Amino acid sequence: MIYHRLRRPMSETFHVGALLTIVGGFFDAYTYIARGGVFANAQTGNIVLLGISLAEGDLLKALSYFIPITAFVLGIFTAEFLHGTNKKLPIYWRQLIIVLEIITVIVVALLPTSTERMYSFNMLANIMISYVCSLQVQTFRKIHGITCATTMCTGNLRSGTDHLMRYQKSRNKQDLMDGIKYHALNLFFIAGAVLSMFLTKCFDSFSVLFCLLPLTIVFFLMFIKTPGNKKT
Repeated sequence: MIYHRLRRPMSETFHVGALLTIVGGFFDAYTYIARGGVFANAQTGNIVLLGISLAEGDLLKALSYFIPITAFVLGIFTAEFLHGTNKKLPIYWRQLIIVLEIITVIVVALLPTSTERMYSFNMLANIMISYVCSLQVQTFRKIHGITCATTMCTGNLRSGTDHLMRYQKSRNKQDLMDGIKYHALNLFFIAGAVLSMFLTKCFDSFSVLFCLLPLTIVFFLMFIKTPGNKKT
């Protein structure tokens, strides 16, 4: 039944995208609430703060922003390396990315919280989350036929609004559906942040273990064969 309904790889289905977007929202709120008031998913803020710190001559502070940026870049390299060696891997390369995320979540949960900016467990946790967020955003780039991000909202917000405006002119139902998909992903991102807020208040750094649930579901969903599944 599932085989006949799905016409694209399981990794590009909307339910997989929704689960990963919840994780993305959870990560961003988690690092802000529990790990020193930073956003580890997208690096725009870190790049801006890096420039400000360099202008102020505070090299140590600049380094605290440069390291997560580097971790994000390394995540992109890792995802592309695994993609390139996919045929040699024991499981689908996208599943291996999810396994790396699961391991990271467990390690981060075990790291105690701290208040220091550098050389602290919070810094290490933020670096690790920056790394796996880049793995996720590089690996899962297309959801239900649209190019999108599961760890940040700006691009989805722009694209969703753009498609809705196109629909006003064209009355093309595909533009309407794509616009709705983008904004639905943003709502799932918000849902992840809301969950993170409540769970982190209750369980502090251990709240990130919640992400094991959607990540594990995604891992097993990708065992389902679909007409769109390819070794790519």
